[in-house]
Formats: sequence, C-alpha cells, structure tokens
Amino acid sequence: MLASGALNFAFQKATTEGKITIGVLLVVSLVSWTVIIRKTRQLWRARVAARQFYAAFGNSRDPLELFRKKADFIGAPANEVYQVGAKELQYHLVNNPVQVKGQTKVSLAARDLVRVSLERAVSTQTLSLEKGMIVLSTAVAGGPFIGLLGTVWGVMETFSGVARANQASLTAMAPGVAGALIATVIGLMVAIPAMFAYNFMVTSIRAITQELDNFTSEFATQIEHQYVDNRALADELADALGRAPVRGREVAEAA
Repeated sequence: MLASGALNFAFQKATTEGKITIGVLLVVSLVSWTVIIRKTRQLWRARVAARQFYAAFGNSRDPLELFRKKADFIGAPANEVYQVGAKELQYHLVNNPVQVKGQTKVSLAARDLVRVSLERAVSTQTLSLEKGMIVLSTAVAGGPFIGLLGTVWGVMETFSGVARANQASLTAMAPGVAGALIATVIGLMVAIPAMFAYNFMVTSIRAITQELDNFTSEFATQIEHQYVDNRALADELADALGRAPVRGREVAEAA
C-alpha cells in the first residue's frame, strides 16, 4: 500500500502522531479483514448446507426422520435448530408419552416446551451469525474518524512549525500537509471495504434468519399434526371458540 510514490512520500513526512494513527488503522484493517474472511466462509457454508438440509427435510414424511437417521448437515443453522427441537420432542415421547389409539404422542404442555426450545435455538443461531459484525460496523464508523484525527493533528503540527519558522511558503507547508492527509486516506481504505462487506453480510444474515423463522413454523406445524394429542387440540380449539370441550365421537370428528 505504501509502495506508490505519493503514499510513500506522505508516510515519510507524517508526524509521529500520524504514524501512530496509521498503525492503529492498520490493526483495525487486519481485524476487519479477518472478520470479513471468516464471516464470508461461514455464510457460504450456511447457504450451501441449508439448501441441502431443506431439500432433505422437504422429502421426509416424518418430522423426526432425519433425526432418527442421524443425518447431519454441518454448517446449516436450520439443522442446528432442527436437532434441538427433535431432541426435545424425542425426550417427551420417551419420558412423557400419551397413548392415542396405539400411537405415541405428546401433550400440549410438551408441545409448548418444544416450541420454546425451537425459539431458543433460533436465537442462538442468530447470535452466532451476527457474531463479529460489531467489528465491521466499528471499522465503518470509526475508521474515517481515526484517520481524520491523524490528519487534523498533522495539519496542526504543520501550521505550528510554519508559525515557529516564520516561513509561510507552499514548499514549507506541502510536505507536512501531505503527511497529515495520508491518515485520512488510510482511514477511508479501512472503512470502504468494511462498509460493503457489512451491508452484504447483514442482508445475507437477515435472509437466513427469515428462513429459520419459516422453517421453525413449518417444523412446529408438522409436529403438531403428527405427534400432539388430538384430543387436547380439540379441547384447546373448543376453549378458543368458547364452547364446551368435545369428547368421544366428537373428538374424532374434530380431529
């Protein structure tokens, strides 16, 4: 970066404070690019693995089929959410079963616990996807200001030197001004890539999060259709409609 003539000259003429500012900006840039590379790889793996998981889940007839097959889709946030919900459901099927016409189901309380576990898993995956984004937002907001600080400081030093030397000529001022401006240039070079990466990644994370919410709703609906006690659902529906709970033959009709 400092190999070009103008930047090299400006860096050589920069004050000690300006060089310290440039050093801080280089550290911020290094951290920013590390986050960019890691997040890009994470989001790319999440996209690829998510497509595979959604395809496999869409082809399954039982909500627990992939869980029982121990299918794994490394890097897919939806798979992590699915595993948490499936484990919770399997726990209640084994430890708190409800027998309905020879089929093992779960109660409404167990269904609510499964939903809570799914929501918690979605929050965990969202936090994982957003981890490190604060570094990029800090680079975008702080990079130009750090550079501006170095520039203002350098210009102040230049004018102070001119005033002390009583020599207000362009030849005397130009090197100092050039050395001061390089801090702003470096600050912008740090902030601009971070800004583009941040906007792209925020959009990608938002899309993945929306897909997670949609999957969670679909998964919860399938669990309710196949593994929740229909009698309890009928009573819940009756309570919602302000009617007396249905039993016996009415239960079968309601189901």
